[in-house]
Amino acid sequence: MKLCLEGNVADLMPGIQMLSQEIGVELGEDGVPVRVESSKGDLEVGREPDQAYIRYGKKHQFFRGLGLLVQHSRKSASFHIREKQQFDQVGPMFDLSRNAVLTVDSFKSMLNKMALMGMNTVMLYMEDTYEIEDEPYFGYMRGRYTQQELKEIDDYADQFGIEAFPSIQTLAHLEEFLKWEPVKSYRDTKGALLVGSEQTDLLIERMIEAANAPFRSRKIHIGMDEAEELGRGKYLDANGYKSRFDIMVSHLDKVLAAVRKRGLKPMMWSDMFLKLASGNGDDYYDQATSIPEEMARRVPKDVDMVYWDYVHMEPEDYEKVIANHRPLGCNLVFAGAVWIFNTFGVNYGLSLNASDVALQVCKQEGIREVYATMWGDDGNEGNPFAALLGLQLYAEHAYSEQKPTQAQLAERVKFCTGIEMEAFLKLKDLDEIPGQEPNNAKQSNPSKFLLYQDVLLGLFDKQIESLDLANHYAELERDIHDRRDKNADLDYLFEMPEKLSAVLKRKSEIGITLKQAYDAKDTDTLRHLAKNVLPAIAKSVQELRAAHRTQWHRMFKPFGWEVIDIRYGGVLSRLDTASARILDFVEGRIARIEELEQERLVYSTTNRFNHKSVGWCSYYYRMASPNVFYHVLNPF
Repeated sequence: MKLCLEGNVADLMPGIQMLSQEIGVELGEDGVPVRVESSKGDLEVGREPDQAYIRYGKKHQFFRGLGLLVQHSRKSASFHIREKQQFDQVGPMFDLSRNAVLTVDSFKSMLNKMALMGMNTVMLYMEDTYEIEDEPYFGYMRGRYTQQELKEIDDYADQFGIEAFPSIQTLAHLEEFLKWEPVKSYRDTKGALLVGSEQTDLLIERMIEAANAPFRSRKIHIGMDEAEELGRGKYLDANGYKSRFDIMVSHLDKVLAAVRKRGLKPMMWSDMFLKLASGNGDDYYDQATSIPEEMARRVPKDVDMVYWDYVHMEPEDYEKVIANHRPLGCNLVFAGAVWIFNTFGVNYGLSLNASDVALQVCKQEGIREVYATMWGDDGNEGNPFAALLGLQLYAEHAYSEQKPTQAQLAERVKFCTGIEMEAFLKLKDLDEIPGQEPNNAKQSNPSKFLLYQDVLLGLFDKQIESLDLANHYAELERDIHDRRDKNADLDYLFEMPEKLSAVLKRKSEIGITLKQAYDAKDTDTLRHLAKNVLPAIAKSVQELRAAHRTQWHRMFKPFGWEVIDIRYGGVLSRLDTASARILDFVEGRIARIEELEQERLVYSTTNRFNHKSVGWCSYYYRMASPNVFYHVLNPF
């Protein structure tokens, strides 16, 4: 499509040039004339056969408008669209701290998609993955960004009117920095800083300075979530018992002093205050929580509180917790999620439904700033590009008073990403297997635990017995393959899920088969499994590993891949050992296989037998073995 842009577009041209090839646009005097004009805030896009217009209030709206113009011109020569932005700021939060650090080029690719969606902010969650002068262990071997890399990301985002800003941790969630012996003076507990220390105060000054320096934005997220360890390590030894609230407010005052003197606008996660105010001291979502007047009085009012909620499906759940925040007297920001955490897929059943409800409540409650978090817990087997359908939902909510329709969402995500909505939705079926609660509402992650579980130990076999997962994954492999579009730039996203389905159609139930054959003393079947089936599984794991490696190095810096590589190596080694053990048994070299003698128990009380899905496991090392991976009395 050739366009001739008329009006003051000089400031827009760098962004237009970045997107032109992606959306098939050429600029030329013989193109369709497009009047580019400012508006009072709404976005208006329209076309007649021989002319068109884009009216926008803010820079980021123009790029959504450009996309809408091209998208609708493909099916109609005459249309008019008017949208009113519902949130002042909407965008993703990328977890850049759980091994998967996006390369600058892949970050730019993501920003292109965000621009077409009309998003205008992006939060970079960096626990220790940015440089601090004179702190060589901060982000050491973790793929930390240089100041120049962060500036390049910020410059690129600014072309589209997207505000990039850092989200750091100034209290807890600093395990990967504090693990180093040379920085032990900063450490209270495994993951929490030693507050009240002059050294810690100086470190936080430098953290804030280093994190903010590359960005135009004056915003900074200072973290402070899930700090249950606060004051319970070295601090307790030195100072005796003090209330966590007193310690936290004192520390917050110091952090905010460092923020204020740099003219920054802070935000923080709100959970610790609500947990401390709840009846049992640890329930963020306790609807009976009441903020005491004394707490409300002592909480500073110039820090925005970020209410995070990733799971609830009913409006009243959000309404009540929002009401619980109000007595704090701070501006309230909302963070939902697209569930790529702890899985190879995306839990779209939960993500889309919870986000639909949450974002509608945010509109009704007057919350003007919303984020879609994409955490990478336990090593980050997933990736944020697979979550683009979820980001598209946030974008469509941001420009519509009502919930966007499925048809609208499908059309928009196809245009902005080049991938059909149904292809994205297939990624949920890696975990949304037979036996689940509807929409995988309990966050089960069998795509991960069935890959990593040991075939001889079968820790999760009881959870999945009689579910016919071999056929489920065989069908999913075909479905993913059939929906792939080799001409789409993002088609590579589906290579790894397709290969994983090929593994799981063979491996998901192999432990059950082994146990049954062993109990029946069916040596012919055991020999066949050892010589043919287990090696075939190993071959498919090798293919999966190769596909995953290619995907990783296309998206992320290399640091962190070694963790996933080691996990694949563990799967392959254990398959080899299983074959050897079985052959030793059937050929008479050993009298029994003790692993297969053991009774299979349910992994946890969360299981399908009490209607709580097929189970969830947060950590690889608990999937791979019930035995000790590490045990150190003093890890420091």
